Parts: sequence; structure tokens; C-alpha cells
Amino acid sequence: MKLRLVRRVVPWVAAVAALTAVPTASATPSGSAKPGRHQHFAVGPQYDTTHVYVAPGTEQAFVASWTSTFGGTTIGPVSTQVTPAPSRTLSELIVSPVGTLSVFDYTTPVPYPFGTERTGWLVTDLDQAVRAARADGAAVTVAPFTDPIGRDAVVQFPGGVNAQLYVHTTAPSYPAPASVPENRLYLPPDSVGAFLDSYLAFTQGRVVSDDRRADGAAIGLPGTTYRLIRLTSGFGATTVAVTDGHLPHPFGLETTGYGVPDLGATLERAKAAGATVLSGPVRAGGRESAVVRFPGGYVAEVHTDR
Repeated sequence: MKLRLVRRVVPWVAAVAALTAVPTASATPSGSAKPGRHQHFAVGPQYDTTHVYVAPGTEQAFVASWTSTFGGTTIGPVSTQVTPAPSRTLSELIVSPVGTLSVFDYTTPVPYPFGTERTGWLVTDLDQAVRAARADGAAVTVAPFTDPIGRDAVVQFPGGVNAQLYVHTTAPSYPAPASVPENRLYLPPDSVGAFLDSYLAFTQGRVVSDDRRADGAAIGLPGTTYRLIRLTSGFGATTVAVTDGHLPHPFGLETTGYGVPDLGATLERAKAAGATVLSGPVRAGGRESAVVRFPGGYVAEVHTDR
């Protein structure tokens, strides 16, 4: 059955705040962070959003397709500036059972390096988090800057994995998702070690599993194997595919994986809502999965664990 889109109408200021709001920064004293020994900065996976940059003019089509497929509520769209350089975007927040998305439909060119960050991570203290990221081996690619209601920064972990950190003064309250989405990364063997050291230190995460002979059918390479690492932390779940980069389309384009109870029914809703199944379904490694492109160009992995 097609799920109904529920849209909340909110005042402009409240909508902007909800799109990027986080709890007030903690009063932890300033100091040099030590790798793996600093405070936990994560707040909860429902506040860590996938950043979705859609083709100009397609925000409404994307949001309608997504919520028809997965359900959820929306806040926005709001025309605002969310970068330190002059720009303008329609921004909309989707809070869905499979995860939270920040949707950006730019009406101006997108200032570099925005659009390369995969996720937005709510942190308890921006300045402390930036110091800790540096100490843990990440680069600060966008130094802290002020937006209309708070402050943000972008960090890059070894291997070129970008994440936006942010903190604002209005605390949101979103329900926990029915399933925690996966940040899906594809890395070469040359950088995975440095990435794991840095990423796990900053997120205070742990390795759930490390399968060096995972079934390649899951990434479009049946009859082969690859290394699949699953991580967890207060920022949610992360999967790392370690490959030689010989990936068939569309693998590597999907930034996030979403768990659903019935993959077949979800794909039927997605297709009815204008999405295209690019690959699958395929069964591999105890999971049935597919890769889907939604209106506006966003590519996602969708799966059911068996």
C-alpha cells in the first residue's frame, strides 16, 4: 500500500532551525584532544543526516517519491544559505523510518567543497569535535563557519571521506528510526588502514565484523570476493567495501544503505513513485539488496537482512 506524505507547515525561522538544529554546545573546557581518548560527540543516529543534493528543480519530486516509498514527515522547503560563501538552496528535512535526510536543491552554483560531504553529524560541541578530528588524523576541509542559526565545519577522514559537523542552539526532537541507515564507503586497500584508525578514534566506534571473503555478488561482481567491514558507533552504522575499484555501475554511487522489512514491497512502492531500480535484487551474505535511483538523481542501496 502506498504510504502517504505528511508535510508540516512551520514558520520560516523554525523551519531553518530544524533543518540544522542541534543541542546547545556543551560547556566542556577547551583543550587538546587525544586520539581515541576524547569525549563522545555523537547525539543519536536520528540526528545524523544523509546529505542529498538533487538536480535543480527536482526537490519536490524527490521528497514525494521518498516519502511514498518509506513514509515519514518533512520540514520545509526553506530558501536559505548554508555555506560560508554566497549561495542559495531550497533545503528540506525528511524524518523517515529508515533515516533522516537533508535535501538540497540549489538555485545557485554549489560552492566547493559542498556536495562532497556524505553526511551531517550532530555533535555536542563543535570546537571540541574539530580539535578531536584533527588529533585523530582527519583534515578540516571547511573551517568552522557561522550559518543563520549556528556553526558548522567539514572534516575529511583518510581515504577522502567527508562529513559535516554542526551544532546549533535549538534542540530538535526526532523519533529513533525503525532501522539505522548505513554509511556505505568504498575504499582501496592502500587507505583503509589509515581510515579505520582515524574514523574509529573520532567516532569512538568499534568493528562489528571484518569479512575478507565477502560475496562479490552484493556489489555487482558475482563469482568474486572482497573485504567487507562493518562498523558501529554513536553516529550509526558504517560499511566499508575494500576493493580494487573495478566496480560496475551503479556501485560506489550509493552513499547510504537503508534497511526495510520487505524489499520486494519497498521496490514496488519505489517504482510506483518514480524511482528506478538500477541493480538487483540480489541475495548475498545473508542479505537481499538492490540499488535504486530516486527522482533528482539520488542513488541508495535498499536491503532486507535474512
